[in-house]
Amino acid sequence: MSKSTKTPDACPHCGRKLSPWEKVLLGVDRVLMCRHCWYRIILDVRYEDKSDDDKSKPKDTK
Repeated sequence: MSKSTKTPDACPHCGRKLSPWEKVLLGVDRVLMCRHCWYRIILDVRYEDKSDDDKSKPKDTK
């Protein structure tokens, strides 16, 4: 797994190495189908919800 992008270097199901282009697609779309075994690689993305306090604060306009 690449440390900078946290995308896998190979298919977790069959172990086939992903091409650089497949890594880019996986990093952008977060989903990729392995061309060798047809396993769907899905990256788990967790979004942080802003607290209600942050939403109620007025934005500083200049």
